[in-house]
Amino acid sequence: MDRDEELLRGRVYGQDHDDPRPGPRPGRVYAELVGGPLDGLLLDVTDRAPEERGAGAALETELGRYGAGGRSLYDPRPGDPGRLDWSGDTP
Repeated sequence: MDRDEELLRGRVYGQDHDDPRPGPRPGRVYAELVGGPLDGLLLDVTDRAPEERGAGAALETELGRYGAGGRSLYDPRPGDPGRLDWSGDTP
């Protein structure tokens, strides 16, 4: 299976659990979250400038070490802008 097929099966960070279309949408650009509490989710980076797509992200989640109000930190994977690796949690 190629990477495009993998992305089409994933759930997108921030979409409601009851969203009738929880997966990626055509015409959007996604980065895969790897490791940590959001492992396997896709982050929509479409609205980021191309040079910002490789930047990290601090994403709100109740699933991390600090519970509600905490954030999980994801850093760009060197040489692979389509993946962000978990680097820890913050309050």
